[in-house]
Amino acid sequence: MTTRILLVEDEPALARGLADNLQDEGYDVRVVARGDQVMDAVRDDRPDLIVLDIMLPGRSGLDVLRDLRASGDPVPVLMLTAKGELVDRVVGLELGADDYLPKPFAVRELLARVRALLRRTALARPPDELTIGGVRFDFRALTATGPDGPCELTPHDILVLRVLSAHRSEVVRRVDIIEEVCGLDSEATLRTVDNHVMALRRAIGDDPRRPRWLHTVRGEGYRLTVE
Repeated sequence: MTTRILLVEDEPALARGLADNLQDEGYDVRVVARGDQVMDAVRDDRPDLIVLDIMLPGRSGLDVLRDLRASGDPVPVLMLTAKGELVDRVVGLELGADDYLPKPFAVRELLARVRALLRRTALARPPDELTIGGVRFDFRALTATGPDGPCELTPHDILVLRVLSAHRSEVVRRVDIIEEVCGLDSEATLRTVDNHVMALRRAIGDDPRRPRWLHTVRGEGYRLTVE
């Protein structure tokens, strides 16, 4: 299923540029230019994430955020704020914004923050367990049990599968796996991720030449497919 993003921005050139870049990343993007149109767009599209400017015609982004959280909607929100407006950032976070980005900003930074928010949201409600290849993975206890008993897998092996399971059927970059499992300050390398995947494949009997579950996407990362 394609990830849906609602972009709320009233500057036409900026909105077009951001929408084009988000669509190039594979997201389904709807653009809204007025704050008083946001709630209707949320009800119609049920976005997975909202990129929300503060200064908007019709209704401010802070008022929109207040309405969203008052309605109980937990959709992650990335606020766009004017440079140096510390008060807006603080108020936005207090109202329930998940992150903020001051203008002007680099598009690459916005895309990175969008990816991080979507990963964080998915991992906030990961599956408790998964069974593939006859092996039952318990993501709470970080154990793996096959027909003959416990599998020889490390907690990090199982955490890698947990990340892939939270994003099943999606390509997850190896650097993103490292960030979620070890943190970017760790000494883990891209090869470390490959080794974890090799261990998982051995445990579930997945042939890397003809994978059934753990698929390699060259130059990108891995994708978990569970039938």
